[in-house]
Amino acid sequence: MPNPKLKLADQCREVLRFKHYAYRTELTYLGWIERFVRFCRQPPGAGDWRHPRECGEAELTAFLTHLANEGRVGASTQNQALNALVFLYREVLHIDLGDFGDFARAKRPKRLPAVLSREECARLFAAMEPPHRWFAQLLYGSGLRLTEGLRLRVKDVDFGRGTITVRGGKGDKDRVTVLPASLREALKGQVAQARRIWEEDRLNGLAGVWLPEGLERKYPKAGESWSWFWLWPSRETSVDPRSGVRRRHHLVDASAQLAVKAGAKAAGIDKWVTPHTLRHSFATHLLEGGTDIRTVQDLLGHANVATTQIYTHVMQKPGIGVRSPLDG
Repeated sequence: MPNPKLKLADQCREVLRFKHYAYRTELTYLGWIERFVRFCRQPPGAGDWRHPRECGEAELTAFLTHLANEGRVGASTQNQALNALVFLYREVLHIDLGDFGDFARAKRPKRLPAVLSREECARLFAAMEPPHRWFAQLLYGSGLRLTEGLRLRVKDVDFGRGTITVRGGKGDKDRVTVLPASLREALKGQVAQARRIWEEDRLNGLAGVWLPEGLERKYPKAGESWSWFWLWPSRETSVDPRSGVRRRHHLVDASAQLAVKAGAKAAGIDKWVTPHTLRHSFATHLLEGGTDIRTVQDLLGHANVATTQIYTHVMQKPGIGVRSPLDG
């Protein structure tokens, strides 16, 4: 149970950190809980703020319906809000809401992923400068999500076996994917650069890099070790928002996103290109090359092969074998 003397937001924060939720999840959940409390506020002059304990199924259903009908949010956004409120009531307030499934569901449109051709990928990378070029090539060559690439540690890259280990990926799952042979020398150069930064941090007595709380308690000095250092360290140090300790973080996601966007513009690619587009392209190009879909599923870390099958709809050589009548 959280400390009842704390404010609601601090109670939520205490439980989120006790259960080792990611910092981004913490910020997202607190944001949705604040929006729900504001939504449930009584009209001006009729009273003050209403504590979520005074609300229930009716208010929660109305809020989720409001998001779909007035807010026009997508299905994933509505589900995110729902997860935050379920966390609030079950984990913080310990209130059983019962069945509150009777609310307007946001529609989940079927979207095909944006995919670059091999030629467009080559143009994109040529238009980028290292180290962002190498980072983008790694996302494409290994099928990584943006955060998975940013959070790689030195120990996660195995040059001998030609593999990359993704730890704590989506769903907090680990997996192994391929290390592109053509990128090995560039990555060795990046490792050398990271080593120089690590040595400088050690000389300056900087706190070690962030580790999952369980590991940090068990191995207090592990964050200072070379093997746990970031593969893509940030140039500047920053204050950890949770601990208040100044340390070195990895590259921020905005930096990589802007670099990819600028590279696509410079390369004259008239598509909406993001770092995740490179992951889509990885899967599509493997399938086009004849790689078994189950293998692609494992490399991507998909729990269900149905998620991987969406890439069969954007392949250049679909299996339907239809020839356009315009081609004679």
